[in-house]
Amino acid sequence: MLDTYHIPVMLEECVAAMAITQGQNIVDACYGGGGHARAFLAKLGHSGKLIAFDQDSDAQKNAINAENFVLIQQNFRYLQKFLRLMQISQVNAVFADLGVSSYQINTPERGFSFRFDAPLDMRMNTAQSVSAADILQKKTVAELADIFYFYGEVPQARKFADFVVVKRQQKPVVSTFDLKMLIDQFFGNAANAKLYAQVFQALRIEVNEELAALEAFLEQSAQVLVPGGRLVVLTYHSLEDRIVKRFMKFSNFSTQPDKDMYGNTNLYFKPINTKPILPQAKEIKQNSRARSAKLRIAQRI
Repeated sequence: MLDTYHIPVMLEECVAAMAITQGQNIVDACYGGGGHARAFLAKLGHSGKLIAFDQDSDAQKNAINAENFVLIQQNFRYLQKFLRLMQISQVNAVFADLGVSSYQINTPERGFSFRFDAPLDMRMNTAQSVSAADILQKKTVAELADIFYFYGEVPQARKFADFVVVKRQQKPVVSTFDLKMLIDQFFGNAANAKLYAQVFQALRIEVNEELAALEAFLEQSAQVLVPGGRLVVLTYHSLEDRIVKRFMKFSNFSTQPDKDMYGNTNLYFKPINTKPILPQAKEIKQNSRARSAKLRIAQRI
């Protein structure tokens, strides 16, 4: 199932960034199809351990049959909790590929793609109760406007939110094509694939609380990594990349490091690459989903 589930982005670069040696304990926080994890395991040898996380139950089908591999069906925002349950206090490297898997996008009933007419779902964890359709049906104009503006940078976000609220009273928005039709009606000739993607991204982030989960994961990574350990993250849009960049540089999510009463900074990480590593043209040609990827690496101080 791996080949159809997800092609690992910048595989060689990610393996190199992790700086794995045999016998280490490492984490793959967004397991997906396991493409990156398999390459990590090959470097670990039999004496190390790979602990993987993925909240999507479908990812369990890709679990690696190895004694030194564990796949935990949970959101990576619970990283530290589940490491403690495994009696693991620290690890040598933590990796996260923040992209939506090809499998999720290409499975119509998951509702992630505007290419298919399907239920407007978008839940990474199908056990949770709130779907994208619920968000569109229940949120206020102001709440929807914030979602569209901050998570999707959708133009005329407030007016579009108001339009959605008016239209949902006439007919509930329950499918991906229902939403596409509203986008077409409101934006007219300006509606295109990029605009669809912006609206769908905004809803997906809201449904899965992606940015809050990312911040919790990053803060916990600082607690579980040994000094000299690596934090390696693949991002795919500016919102998450900004969060990762700031945390690696400032150890918080603002634009300046925190200082104590004496003016000393308290930094967790030293960025390895000041600018993100980007995929090669050859890879983008073979895997178009890699085109927006950015790889950032930091070392625990």
